[in-house]
Amino acid sequence: MSGSPVGRTVLVTGGSGFVAAHLVRQLLERGHRVHTTVRSTANAAKTRPLRALRDSHPGRLDLFEADLLADGSFDEAMKGCSVVFHVASPFLMPEKIKDGRRDVVEPALQGTRNVLAGIDRTETVERLVLTSTVGAIFGDYVDVLEMDDRTLSEKYVNTTSTVDNNPYHHAKTVAERAAWDAAAAQDRWDMVSVNPGLILGPSLTPASDSGSLFLLDELFKGYFFYGAPDFSFTTADVRDVAAAHIAAAERPEAHGRYIVAAREMTSFHQMSTILRAHHPRNLRLPRTALPHWPVRLLGPAFGLSQAYIRNHLGIRFRVDNRRSVEELGLTYRPIEETLLDHYRAWREQRRERGGGASG
Repeated sequence: MSGSPVGRTVLVTGGSGFVAAHLVRQLLERGHRVHTTVRSTANAAKTRPLRALRDSHPGRLDLFEADLLADGSFDEAMKGCSVVFHVASPFLMPEKIKDGRRDVVEPALQGTRNVLAGIDRTETVERLVLTSTVGAIFGDYVDVLEMDDRTLSEKYVNTTSTVDNNPYHHAKTVAERAAWDAAAAQDRWDMVSVNPGLILGPSLTPASDSGSLFLLDELFKGYFFYGAPDFSFTTADVRDVAAAHIAAAERPEAHGRYIVAAREMTSFHQMSTILRAHHPRNLRLPRTALPHWPVRLLGPAFGLSQAYIRNHLGIRFRVDNRRSVEELGLTYRPIEETLLDHYRAWREQRRERGGGASG
């Protein structure tokens, strides 16, 4: 982008989402004027944090209604914007997906196409920052074991996920590909892709239905009190992910894809150990790690296929996040800070909803 981007008008799609709400707040704190979209401005639970941000930054945050599947839905919100952050996309855990094409692929792909069409119609837009995922780089963990040095890096593209096998990763892969194709077909605007791992940290929006929040919700509620299955995750703090988006927009030299995730994976058992050190009375958090055999035996009863178990259980790999550090200037928060802040926010929101919390 030419000139200083600070103070420009930008669009954040899906502003009530887990990442987008943090992004909106950080953009406002940096002096930007922000347009953001929600499916319904009448949804008080989802829009309350955005309205609070609007009140604390008078005249610099505007809310618009937009539907990912409606043609032209983003045009009004995009007017006068120099940067579009396309964040809106469904993220559901595998066991929550009933129809892969309907639940995740169509909203992700069609929504991205609608945003791209809006960008083509909006001459002020100079850059698209797309929220993708490491899932657009690999399908299953076993795929990473075939990469150079068994290390995840931006140069790879997911070729194994399908609508039936890991539809979320497939959806994000085809959506990112569509965006890169559109960027290459013209020369007015450019694109940067942010590819985070499992996003954790404090949620600003109690009504968020992000899959990453659902995953830790199960851990906190005691679903694994009998023992932590040997699943590990590439992790990123939601505040670091938001900061990466802003750096991708503000740094003219930013280009291509950026993995945003810690170099080392974190397992369920490690998460529990960190939390129990600060909340020793919480009996819901597992104290032991499960051996593999009961997970293989009982996993299907909890919605995990044998193929998923085979391709993920006990598998760990390293993450090459050098581009995000060297080119975007990210300094990653320690996983302990992320988890403790995530847990603190989770407990506060449960109290507000009357669900209670212990530990």
